[in-house]
Order: sequence, then structure tokens, then C-alpha cells
Amino acid sequence: MIKAIFWDNDGVLVDTEKLYYRANKETFAKMGIELSEELYIEFFLKQSLGTWHLAQAKGFNKEQIDAFHVERDELYSRLLSTEMNVITGAEETLKKLYSKFKMGIVTSSKKDHFEIIHKKSNLLEYFDFTLAFGDYVKSKPAPDPYIKAIEISGFLKEECIAVEDSERGLQAALNAGINCYVIPTALTRHCNFTGAKKILNSITELPDLLL
Repeated sequence: MIKAIFWDNDGVLVDTEKLYYRANKETFAKMGIELSEELYIEFFLKQSLGTWHLAQAKGFNKEQIDAFHVERDELYSRLLSTEMNVITGAEETLKKLYSKFKMGIVTSSKKDHFEIIHKKSNLLEYFDFTLAFGDYVKSKPAPDPYIKAIEISGFLKEECIAVEDSERGLQAALNAGINCYVIPTALTRHCNFTGAKKILNSITELPDLLL
């Protein structure tokens, strides 16, 4: 019996992945680098490596790259403040599942970005806990975020599930030994989701599967 649900944030609850891609694309353009969707998907959504090695190959030094990194994060913050939307059906789904399961958000987002997102999302009231970058040792696809979530929940891993939208997120859940439902986005729909418990078309399908 499932007792806990661990939710990824970006792409599952909030429509932010396209904004993060845009912030990276615009920043890299200033370095003369065309960051295609294919490169972004491969290095961010599959491997979680980032693409700063492209800047190194272009001849930028560490100080320059650090400055562009800050610029990217500031641009992303501005986009989140003005263009962030909650995924259609997310709040409706959370309302149906609330109090019936222990629920947590397990994200690789930086805490300052996470806070900006949820200042106006109205979603945090449905969760028992949140884990963001810095609350665990290694980010997804390492199992650390989900191992931490299992510990906080107080349940066995067999009693927990994850909800993800990316290949790296799925791998993190599987590496932690928990089943994972995947809801692909426009950016992740062609990723490899082998091992997923089920691939869904919408977050609104979850209540019928879990209740």
C-alpha cells in the first residue's frame, strides 16, 4: 500500500523547465554559443551535468564563466517572478490526494528559485516537507534526494512512490529503490523512461491510480 508520494517540482507541479532553458539559451548566446534543445535535454535533463564545459571549450576562463552563471541565475529569477505558471490540474490533483498520503516535494532547484516559484503557487500547503538543492549530498540522478525523502517520511521504500518528468529524475527514484510515475513534458517526451511504473499524459490521472 502506498503511503507517501514524492513530487518533483519543475515540469511536474510548475511549468518552469522552459524558462530555465530560455535563461540558459539567452546567457549562452552572449558567449557566442547556440544552446539547442537537444544539447539542453542531453546535459540538463538526462545527465544533470550542465553545459558550462561548452564555454570552457570556447576559451572562457573560470571567472568569466562564474559571472555568466550568476547572470543566468538572475535572469531565471526574473522569469520565474513574471512568467511562472502552475501546471494545469496540479492543484486539483493535490487537493484530492491531500491528507490521504504523506507528501513531499523533492527537487534539484536552488532554494532561492524554489522560494520565488512558490511565493505565488499556492501549492505548499499540500505538502508535509520539501527538499531542495543543498538538503542532500548529491543531486539527481543520484539517489540521495529520494533516500532522504524516504527517511523523512518514516515509511518503507516499498510504501513510497515518486512523480517525475525527466530521465534523470526517474533514475534517481529507481536508484533509491522506489517506483516512479512519469509525466513527460514537451522537453522530455523523447527521453528514455524504461523502468517507470507508468507513463502518464497528465497529472490529473494520478488520483484514479492511487486512491
